[in-house]
Amino acid sequence: MSQPNDRSFLTGLQCLRCGQNYAPGELEYVCPCRPNAGSDLGHLDAVYDYDSIIATRKRLAWTAEGNDGASTRSIERWWPLLPVRVESLPPLPVGNTPLLRPQRLADVVGVNQLFIKDDGRNPSASLKDRASAIALARARETGRVVVAAASTGNAAAALAALGASAAQATVIFVPHTAPEAKVAQLLVYGSRVLAVDGTYDDAFDLCVRACEKFGWYNRNTGYNPYMTEGKKTVSFEIAAQLAQARGPARSAGGGEGKSSFQAPNSVFISVGDGSIIGGVYKGFWELHRLGWIERVPRIFGVQSTASAAIHNAWRDGLEIPQTVVAATAADSIGVNAPRDAIKALRAVRESGGAFVLAEDEAILQAILPLARQGGVFGEPAGAAALAGLFEARRHGLVKSHETVVVINTGSGLKDVPAATGVAGDPVVIPPLLEAVAESLES
Repeated sequence: MSQPNDRSFLTGLQCLRCGQNYAPGELEYVCPCRPNAGSDLGHLDAVYDYDSIIATRKRLAWTAEGNDGASTRSIERWWPLLPVRVESLPPLPVGNTPLLRPQRLADVVGVNQLFIKDDGRNPSASLKDRASAIALARARETGRVVVAAASTGNAAAALAALGASAAQATVIFVPHTAPEAKVAQLLVYGSRVLAVDGTYDDAFDLCVRACEKFGWYNRNTGYNPYMTEGKKTVSFEIAAQLAQARGPARSAGGGEGKSSFQAPNSVFISVGDGSIIGGVYKGFWELHRLGWIERVPRIFGVQSTASAAIHNAWRDGLEIPQTVVAATAADSIGVNAPRDAIKALRAVRESGGAFVLAEDEAILQAILPLARQGGVFGEPAGAAALAGLFEARRHGLVKSHETVVVINTGSGLKDVPAATGVAGDPVVIPPLLEAVAESLES
């Protein structure tokens, strides 16, 4: 484990809507200026003393080998930019997922340099392990006995897995339509699972009320501002791994030799509530604020046409999305009323990116090239990012010379029926050599 952060660089929380600043511990979840409890709650943003980090940290120590030369490569290596002490994190390592460079997929897409950040390799097989690690650490530091969350499956599985490793009781609210494989994860890890006869939004609202009633720690995306802080670590890893993959280069600070961090031109990420894309942007923004990358990449958010609330708000110049009736096959990004829209819209608008829509059929079909040319088995929400890149290329939003990163947010094993639906069934044959030969001819 890396050295403990005996000094916290967290200075507090700031409301992105009204600008009010709060000291650490003064406010836990949402600013009182929120319009209502039903949507767009993600206004608070954690703030750090960046100048002190610059003054006290040696930039070149933050390499792919780990912070300060430590052996760990999990998210704890980024402790100066985390809102918790490393000793509070669960013992199950999170992060350090591979950044892959599938050239055959790059050729299909039509870009020179394509990288896949496969966060399906996390302990519970999704990016959301990063946020759940922070939630459990915050719960431990604030003395909460139970941590609760509402989820369509991935955030819940992340909380259940990491909670089990930390001997932390967890209560999970899921819509009764959540995929069986995801619910199975929750039960195996020992969480108390409450299947709500309603939508994800119904489960979310019920979780909020239950946490207030019973004093549980609320891990909900878009409600708990610290979840962004876990998710942003994916950007730190992308920038470090990209620098390692590219080899010797001039550093952002002007020195010669291998740069510790490098930014791609564009990043593609699927969007539901908006918390992940908000974290992706913040991670790159912080690296730029610290002077460790030369620019923030353009962030592209991908939504299904059947769950397009944030895209529509971006298109129409709105700050608060209109509620939609989500009916996408990519259940992880199916949201009626996004809770973290303000951070999602900021990510795209301030980075010069865009929101891209993809039909459900295109999302499901993208599972195949992601796997067959990229070697990554992604669930529909993960494949949505690639489907969005195809759309962006068709509309000229991404040029062939660009360096592009697509983030796969979850393993395809989360939704096997979706995969078999596009891949088809195996050929059934008798146990005869002749039958093998016949199958090869068909």
